[in-house]
Amino acid sequence: MSELTIEFSEAEAEQIRQAAAAENRPPEELVQEMRETVLATVRRRRVMAAAQRVTTLSAGLNDRLAK
Repeated sequence: MSELTIEFSEAEAEQIRQAAAAENRPPEELVQEMRETVLATVRRRRVMAAAQRVTTLSAGLNDRLAK
């Protein structure tokens, strides 16, 4: 996923602008941080799913080897 486009309602955009102003940051920086957080969460879930598959396959192989 090379790009994550997030659309905000006007109310959400206003909240972002207010939060950015409170932190003395540009709104774009805050939105970029949100994108990075979403992507990090997606990556973490993918890694966890892959680890679960490996664990399941490994358990199956261990069972077969034990027989």
